[in-house]
Amino acid sequence: MPILKSYGACLRESSFQFPRSHRIDNYKRRNVKWRSPQAAIIPDFHLPMRSFEVKNRTSAEDIKALRLITAIKTPYLPDGRFDLEAYDDLVNMQIENGAEGVIVGGTTGEGQLMSWDEHIMLIGHTVNCFGGSVKVIGNTGSNSTREAIHATEQGFAVGMHAALHINPYYGKTSLEGLVSHFNSVLPMGPTIIYNVPSRTGQDIPPRVVNTVAQSPNLAGIKECVGNDRIEQYTGNGIVVWSGNDDQCHDARWSHEATGVISVTSNLVPGLMHELMFNGKNASLNAKLLPLIQWLFEEPNPIGLNTALAQLGVVRPVFRLPYVPLPLEKRVKFVELVNEIGRENFVGEKDVQVLDDDDFILVGRY
Repeated sequence: MPILKSYGACLRESSFQFPRSHRIDNYKRRNVKWRSPQAAIIPDFHLPMRSFEVKNRTSAEDIKALRLITAIKTPYLPDGRFDLEAYDDLVNMQIENGAEGVIVGGTTGEGQLMSWDEHIMLIGHTVNCFGGSVKVIGNTGSNSTREAIHATEQGFAVGMHAALHINPYYGKTSLEGLVSHFNSVLPMGPTIIYNVPSRTGQDIPPRVVNTVAQSPNLAGIKECVGNDRIEQYTGNGIVVWSGNDDQCHDARWSHEATGVISVTSNLVPGLMHELMFNGKNASLNAKLLPLIQWLFEEPNPIGLNTALAQLGVVRPVFRLPYVPLPLEKRVKFVELVNEIGRENFVGEKDVQVLDDDDFILVGRY
């Protein structure tokens, strides 16, 4: 007990004491205009895990030039693991039909249903197999800044050419928080910011984008708000890709968008390439609109997953909570394929309706 008492006395003697203010200081404080406190940010507290080796590195300028980027589908084996053979075929078909980039593990690729180990593995696999033929853009965004930083460090370490970053969803932050979030990942490499308020519940306004655009690593914005917003950015020299397939033709040729980050190009990459590269083509755009509308009648990627299974290029395996479209919509897809022409779609098998029992739904994988 004597030892403990002496230790407590020592703590009391060594405890930090705040200096007492004089009355004159109190008077001055009362007459100074109040300012809101600013958060204390410790810069570079954690050193960034990055490399400055540049001989094979992609610059933001390289990413800015891409016109057709496909948000690639992730196919599955019957037990729910990745079907890498089918995945490789899908990527090869994109390259053969003129896609210049792929988004790996985006919403379409079901990154939200992957562990981070799966996610980074698939990015690395794509770089290893296809990185010399197509730009690999890894979706390493998260609503947790800590996770976004960690995943982005790993993505660039395995060779991805650029990162795709969403704004924090569900647990939304302030506009200042958005700036801090994006500025935490931008120093690592070329970055595309993705604005899709229908999914995140929060718009990324031009004020935020114009602020983070000061970073040389900002390649551009994937914008889903619409073509008026796209024109706001392109008028200020910011690169934009349309995130809406049904608006991308007009975005490209009437609102100066660089191109599109597309879901539909998973199915008809050649036609989407023509839409982005060969000038205004209202007739082709009109031809594709019924297919695009069908794809998005239910939340993406439900329509795409169903369509690719019907085309025979992936197994009819769904990771829950996604389930296939009902029979009448599968019949409609067969009609759309016949109207547009089977030769314009990926794969070589005849399109089929498929029975409900043909689909496998996996909850544990």
